[in-house]
Amino acid sequence: EVDMVESGGGSVQAGGSLRLSCVLSGDSKKTYDMAWFRQRPGEEREGVAGLGQDSTQTYVDSVKGRFTISKDNAKNTLYLQKNNLKPEDTAMYYCAAGFFRLTDRGTWNGVTPYWGQGTQVTVSS
Repeated sequence: EVDMVESGGGSVQAGGSLRLSCVLSGDSKKTYDMAWFRQRPGEEREGVAGLGQDSTQTYVDSVKGRFTISKDNAKNTLYLQKNNLKPEDTAMYYCAAGFFRLTDRGTWNGVTPYWGQGTQVTVSS
């Protein structure tokens, strides 16, 4: 069993920055592909940034150059640094772990059995 707990969401003005954190606990012997997803009200969930077990990074086109995904293995923590935020980045953000690969269109292939509870990000213009 794996637990994931996000933090770092909040309200910020356009152009500002936030860093989301996701602490992973549970079976420390396994390694996973990990990613950040987001979901706006009334829309489908979208893959934002992925970090493969092979350290491959994938970003949806709309965040390339603004968001950076990283992981501190010693702390079992996944991060999402978000710069130059835009109102359209407003959403609930979730971290996930499993065996999958994001695409630059925001979709993903594979299984994502583990999810955090989400953290809200609101960007005002």
